[in-house]
Amino acid sequence: MTAFPAAFAITPDQIDAQVAAFYAEVRRDPILGPVFANHVRDWPEHEAKIGRFWRNAILRERVYDGSPMLAHRQAGDVAPDHFPRWLALFDDVLARTQTPDAAAAWSAMAHRIGRALSMGVTEARRPEGSVPRF
Repeated sequence: MTAFPAAFAITPDQIDAQVAAFYAEVRRDPILGPVFANHVRDWPEHEAKIGRFWRNAILRERVYDGSPMLAHRQAGDVAPDHFPRWLALFDDVLARTQTPDAAAAWSAMAHRIGRALSMGVTEARRPEGSVPRF
């Protein structure tokens, strides 16, 4: 089996640093903090899981097992308008924790994922039989 190359140059330690710094900001955020507090009971466990998600997405490590779309759709209190705030915080932390090249590449990936999750949450809230609105 051929391994796929990393999406961009970054180390697992840099990913973990980004995740930890980001979730420290999320916990303090007046909009996102309460939403996450409704679902995250063990922050170190959550951060480790999200670190595996990003190592899978960026480094192609195949260490993540989960469905972010399903989790966000089923949460019930995650709204499409949360994603721009999530991405703004994520970008702020990227600017502080990563090289400019890594920050730009990771931001682009996060924004693609954020758009998809936002559309998924929007679709999950659409009344059955109605026309999709994106």
